[in-house]
Amino acid sequence: MKIMTPPLMWLLAFAITALCSFYLLLSVVPLYASETGSGAVGAGLVTGAMMLATVVTELFTAQLLVRFGQRKVIAAGILLLSLPALLLTVSSALPVILLVSLLRGAGLAITVVAGTAIAAAIGSRGRQGEVLGIYGVASTAPAIIGLPLGLWVVQHFDFNTTFVISAIVGLVSLVAVPFLHAHPSAPEHGQNPFALLRTRAIVRPTVVFTATTLALGVAVTFLPLATEALLGIAAIALLVQSCATTLARWVTGMLSDRFGSRRFLAPSMLLAAVGIGVLYFNDSPIAVVAGMTLFGIGLGAVQNLSLTLMLENTRESDYDRVSVLWNVAFDSGMGIGSVAFGYLAVVTGYPWAFAALALVMVLTLTPVGARSAR
Repeated sequence: MKIMTPPLMWLLAFAITALCSFYLLLSVVPLYASETGSGAVGAGLVTGAMMLATVVTELFTAQLLVRFGQRKVIAAGILLLSLPALLLTVSSALPVILLVSLLRGAGLAITVVAGTAIAAAIGSRGRQGEVLGIYGVASTAPAIIGLPLGLWVVQHFDFNTTFVISAIVGLVSLVAVPFLHAHPSAPEHGQNPFALLRTRAIVRPTVVFTATTLALGVAVTFLPLATEALLGIAAIALLVQSCATTLARWVTGMLSDRFGSRRFLAPSMLLAAVGIGVLYFNDSPIAVVAGMTLFGIGLGAVQNLSLTLMLENTRESDYDRVSVLWNVAFDSGMGIGSVAFGYLAVVTGYPWAFAALALVMVLTLTPVGARSAR
């Protein structure tokens, strides 16, 4: 069966351009807040505000897609994701930065929920793990370019240049919108995504996935701050992590189709936790790059496995709700992790804060293992 159909290729083009705009600023805006007087707490609040808006908007995105039409809603999401960044060229006040983060978070919500639901529908007739793996590559590949490139542009040019580039790249994704053919359908059992958590098979991957996204929010927000004397190393580490995540997400998609998804979930989570734990040695370039590599592999695997497991345990008519729940777990984890870590790092310092985060991640494996044995 042919995988690279026109609907999938347009979806990949959409995901790559829209998410490049997002990732260009993911580490840059917290750094901008920190360097313009808001400190580590302000940096954490920036990511937290964006993720809060993302989560809240995600809860209503399925309804918006059904009521107003997929293409109109996605186009509005792209505008929210792209244009507000231009406000940062005229003000560095924390309230303005937080407003921009809120608006961009709403745009991100629409983009990722629609994209995930479309990918699930395209792959629903077989080889779903591989289709989701390919979509995962398209949605994480922008991080390979965007995360380090954003920091590089700031280093070699300035913040304003980065903000303008991000806005332009985001607007380019509008070209693909008319060709997104797989329309999400209204769920048969209501539109509350949290109702899916009544099923244990949905709870397990959701908990594990949320724990890894806690760490992702911390890494993209605080790695440049924790390695401030080694800002170039932070850019390299984020690049390596993004590459590892992308490759792991694709390879795991193929493995899950062949061997099943469940057996790989706990080992992948453990690998991610070990990677974060290595960041205790954040003054060592080798440790930072090695830790982010391990974390990237574990994160990519958990991303694909968790989504595949959730889809396997729901009906096709509920794919929109699965997309919402999965993305809510993703973004709430990132937001909570960044805000909590910001306060924790002030008290303990970055090394012990990374160690505590790794411990929290490992502890989530205990109930997972216990439930799996039943």
